[in-house]
Formats: sequence, structure tokens, C-alpha cells
Amino acid sequence: MAGKKQVKQKRKDAIKRAKKAAKQVKRARREAEKQRLREIEERQMSWTQDPRELLRVPADFDINNFKRDATPGWEAGKKAGKKFRKQRGELMAELQERLFAQAQNGAQDSVLVIVQGMDTAGKGGIARHVISMVDPQGIHLKAFKAPTEEERNQHFLDRIRKELPKPGMIGLFDRSHYEDLLVPTAQKRAGHTDDQGISWIVSEDELNSRYHDIYEMEVEATKRGIRVIKLCLLVSYEEQGKRLMDRLLRPDKHWKFSPHDLDVRDQWNAYQATYEEVLRRTSTEIAPWYVIPADRKWYARLVATEIITRTLADIDPQWPAADFDVEASKARLELSLTDEALAKYQNERVGKLIKVAVDDEEVQTEVEAIQDSEE
Repeated sequence: MAGKKQVKQKRKDAIKRAKKAAKQVKRARREAEKQRLREIEERQMSWTQDPRELLRVPADFDINNFKRDATPGWEAGKKAGKKFRKQRGELMAELQERLFAQAQNGAQDSVLVIVQGMDTAGKGGIARHVISMVDPQGIHLKAFKAPTEEERNQHFLDRIRKELPKPGMIGLFDRSHYEDLLVPTAQKRAGHTDDQGISWIVSEDELNSRYHDIYEMEVEATKRGIRVIKLCLLVSYEEQGKRLMDRLLRPDKHWKFSPHDLDVRDQWNAYQATYEEVLRRTSTEIAPWYVIPADRKWYARLVATEIITRTLADIDPQWPAADFDVEASKARLELSLTDEALAKYQNERVGKLIKVAVDDEEVQTEVEAIQDSEE
């Protein structure tokens, strides 16, 4: 009788083990399928090509055939683009902190992001949605307005040089010294007269001198360790009209609008021809222009995030080594803690310290992946 019970129990145990094993297999298959889908999503949610290669201004750049609603290099759509930008933002923030930290130890590297574009192209959005993803203490933001009377009596680059980023910083220029080429050239093309407001028109010799001075300044900046990123946001005539109307229809946007915006819009063709000329003449090996289709705001912000992140990855900033005896300092600090407090700290912090080490390794892996993709 006892033997029959044992056999019966063994069968029950075997069935239990079989069911448990079946569940484990099923769970493992589900996890494997989830992982497979994640890998597919990650492959789809990536750039088909470095946007710096796709969007760099060529010598024969044709602004009239530039598609302002396209998404070169990105085929995964808006939702995936927003998700990828957030992920890239985390890497960008980590690299920016390293850039800032290594400057405290004497490193000279910094980044200057110049953003140009017509009204409503999305220049402010780069500051709000891209640069805002990093620690503000490492950012120097400057929005250049029309020069004051005092500034007009100085060399046009004097006010620019004062705002160049110091080592460890990311500088962002919302408009820049390129206005000193764009506006006078466009006004001249449009036949600007005094009754249309302040004229920026200068002689051809003065204009050529400005081209030369800008190139020399960018060479000088590069020698100082400043990586110059020049982004030109190109919005279509139709999309600009919608965005301006949005500002007129919404009371909370009125502060952004000026009737002068419509004066410039009336000179659209003159400005487009001028942008084409200036971009061609000032896109150089050391400081190329990247033209970004700006009708889709999410795409423009995605591109800006990617270009800045890849530039930081090229710098590959590192945490500075301690210039003091770490172990001696730890030992001294431990003497000031009770055994109970020290044990509690170790229990609470060990997991975080492991995570920090893992995060550092993952960041380095991502940086190396970016660098490998450029070879």
C-alpha cells in the first residue's frame, strides 16, 4: 500500500516538475521574443547614416531644391524619433558633464553651437528641447539681437568674441555674426530703402572683409579647442506662414510676433538666395554648415541632438583623475563615522556605486559605437 502511495506521489511530483519546466520554457520563450522585438526596434530606431554627412552643405548647394519637410537619415518616424532623442539626450548630458569636469583639470575642449534660420524656423526650440537636456551650469546661451549703437561703432566680431565658450562649456548662439552677412546682402538684393527701417547695407569690400574675418575667427576658435557646429534650420514658405498665423491667433504667442516679421517674409526670395550664397561661402572643413529641414520640429531637434552628441563623442571627454590620495581621504572620513553609520551607508550605497560603474561602461560603449560608425 505504501509502495503505491509513493509511486502516486512520485507521479504527482513529476507532473509538477514538468508543468513548472513547461512554464519556465514558456516564460523563456516570451522573454526571448521580447528581446527579439526590442532588437528589431533598436535596429529600426537608428540613423541610416551619420546626419553630419547627409546634411553638410556641398559646394553646389541648391536651396530651391532643398526639401524642408524631409527626414534624411531617419526612417523610423516621429514617435521613434522622439524616443531616440530622449535616449541620446542622456548620453549627451553624460558627455557634457565629463567635458565640464575635465576642464577643471586643465582640458581646453569646448563646443560652440551656432543656430541660424528665418523667423519661426525653430531656433528657440533647439535651446528649449535640446540644450535643456544637459546640466545648465555647463551651458552658455546667447541670443544676438540687432547691434546697439555702441556695438555698431566697434568691429562687428567684438561682441561675438566676448561670448565664445570657455573650456568645458557648450555655447549656444541663437543667431550670430552671420547676421552681419545675411542681412546686408539680403537687403541689397531686395532693394531696401531708408523708409523701410535701419539699413545694414555695406560696401562689397566691407562684406568681403567680413567673410575673411569670420573665417579667421573660426580658425582661431578651433585652435583654442572649440568645436564649431553650425546649424541652419530651413523652414518652407508655407510652414512659416502657418507658424506666424499661430502667433497671431494665440495671445500667449503675441510677444513673439513683430510686424517686421512680415516685412522680411515679403523679401523671402532675396533671403533664400542670400542664405544659399552665405552657406556656400562659409561652409569650411573646420566649421561646416549643416542644413536641417525644419518643417518637422521633432526631426530638427533630433538632428541637433545627434550632431551635438556625436561631436562630444569625437572629443571623448574623460573624468579627471583625482589629484589627491583617495584611500587616505576615505580612511580619514571613516574615522569620523560610527560603525553603525558606516555599515548603513555601505548597505545603501553599494548598489548605486555598482550602477555608476555600469553606467560609465555603457557610456564608453556608446561612444565607441559612434566612433566606429564614422570610420
